[in-house]
Amino acid sequence: MKLISIAHAGVISDAPKLSGVALNVLNFLLSVFGIIAIISLVVAGVVYLTAGGSEQRIETAKKITLYSIIGIAVALAAMVIVRQIAGIIG
Repeated sequence: MKLISIAHAGVISDAPKLSGVALNVLNFLLSVFGIIAIISLVVAGVVYLTAGGSEQRIETAKKITLYSIIGIAVALAAMVIVRQIAGIIG
């Protein structure tokens, strides 16, 4: 009688670590935020170029640019913090 080999499921030790999962999620979110930031910077440029001397539209474009840059800084800071915590945890 011939034995049939059965595929074995991975054991718990083969599962990715929590730090690895967090880094993967963070990289995905950072990609999404990066795309949104680039789009918002382009929108700010278009608003600024089409302002036609309107102080209100120029201020709107400046605010959009400022908030886009702040968003990029926050996303990068989150990446640094998560990577540091992941390095400590292991």
